[in-house]
Amino acid sequence: MTPVPMVGRAAELAELVRRWSQVRQGGPTPAAVVSITGAAGIGKSRLVASALAAFSPAPDAVLYGVARLHTPAPYDWLAAVLSGRDTHDLPVPADGLAWLAQDPHAPSERYAPGALLRLAVRTVRALVGAGPAVLVVEDLHALDPASLNLVGELAAAPDLPALLLVTSRPPDAADSPELVARTLARLSGARGAIRQHLGPLGPAEVAEVVTQVHGAIPEHLAGAVCERTGGNPYWLVELLAATAGRGPQALLDEPLPGHLRPAAAPEPAELTAREQEVLRCLAAGMSNKQMARTLDISIRTVAVHVSNLLRKTGSASRTEAALWAVRRG
Repeated sequence: MTPVPMVGRAAELAELVRRWSQVRQGGPTPAAVVSITGAAGIGKSRLVASALAAFSPAPDAVLYGVARLHTPAPYDWLAAVLSGRDTHDLPVPADGLAWLAQDPHAPSERYAPGALLRLAVRTVRALVGAGPAVLVVEDLHALDPASLNLVGELAAAPDLPALLLVTSRPPDAADSPELVARTLARLSGARGAIRQHLGPLGPAEVAEVVTQVHGAIPEHLAGAVCERTGGNPYWLVELLAATAGRGPQALLDEPLPGHLRPAAAPEPAELTAREQEVLRCLAAGMSNKQMARTLDISIRTVAVHVSNLLRKTGSASRTEAALWAVRRG
């Protein structure tokens, strides 16, 4: 199937282009910060990619880093940025750089956390140089605490000629909801920061996407497809791919693909007694703080149980896990 152009984010894209123009003009200010939040598949990364393609003149440097899922380690974002780069000329001690790059042969003697953070900021400054540059932080919700702290420091760094683009799911979808919420608040508090929250596409926007594949479709069909996919661009494209070569009616007849299809989740017997208690709390709509108080455990322990539940139930969010619980009584 031919790739479908981005739809429904024109205002957000224009705002990013304007912010890049401001960064290009320079000035003794902290890095410009844009936080882009939204559910999985809602188009955060697509918006960033479209913005990078639209920036003119192009950035002198793009530092791109993403969380390492499932097994996070300190400074995952910076380690991803450094991967494959020639770092010999960076004004950072080799042993400190080895820690930041997650070199398996790094010296056994570690730097103090504060000193390592300062080295991390210095490393980014050296990579940015005179700029202007774009720093892309993907999946903030899955980053390790050290990376979250670094991102916060970069957002407030004076005279850093860079645009900081951050994507994240809402904090309640994170492994450490409170830490991610504090980081997003810190980013939003930076001078001149922008917060873009991407919601689902509406029926008219869904119709625009479907029309690119099937031609004009009736309004009622667009509404039905919008309801089936929840207006989620990723799920919509998945459905279009599954029905490629068939008429538009297949969009309603085809079993939902991928994440839209109810997962073949493990039986409840695979959940521990505590996980079942946490799952009941999730189904009741409790926050992590409320669950911790109800079950007399720490918020950190609740976060671990929630993360395990998402994995075991094949859920992408707390809401999906709650629905999983409701379906099984």
